[in-house]
Amino acid sequence: MGRYFHSEMDIESPWHQVLAAFWQRYPNPYSAHVLTEDVLYREVTPSNHLLSRRLLTKTNRLPGWAERFFPAHMARAVYVLEDSIVDLHTHTLNIKTWNLNHNKLMTVVERCLFEEDRSRPSWTKLRREAWISSAVYGLARPIQEFGLARFKSNQAEAMKGLQYALSRIQEVPPHLHGKQEELSEKHKPLPPQATPTSTQKPKQFV
Repeated sequence: MGRYFHSEMDIESPWHQVLAAFWQRYPNPYSAHVLTEDVLYREVTPSNHLLSRRLLTKTNRLPGWAERFFPAHMARAVYVLEDSIVDLHTHTLNIKTWNLNHNKLMTVVERCLFEEDRSRPSWTKLRREAWISSAVYGLARPIQEFGLARFKSNQAEAMKGLQYALSRIQEVPPHLHGKQEELSEKHKPLPPQATPTSTQKPKQFV
């Protein structure tokens, strides 16, 4: 059935600074697992939306118990596609990411929304969702549990990286306030995904 992750967080920084920090967050002391980032496509639409597609290369080690089930030569690099839409009118940044390889072992689809807090313009709201699934017969459940734990750990590091980028933009490091929860994915349908990798204009963003 897969696993579902959800978190909501308030960032004590205005949206435009969070947006700038998002684009400048690599490299940082907490992103050693992120090897490369490449822009595949970028466009400003007539409605003043910035569309971007980036390819990230990351490393992820298998847990010790899983090493014996998979070939030693299996590539450890994970290629992640990231689509994003910046709306300067509504002050929102929508992001969708998903892995392009190792899909049978594990698929992770993540959606993030950075949005200006209308009641507190100097704050930014972050909503994060993720769907984690595996197609390995007999091992899907432990792989999904491992994937969920790894996702939580990676996102904690990602937020530290964002804080680091924000601290370089402003004098006082931002404060994060929020809560997170996990639910069975059976309560949430897996969002549709596409995996084009060309530099031509993608048919659909986020």
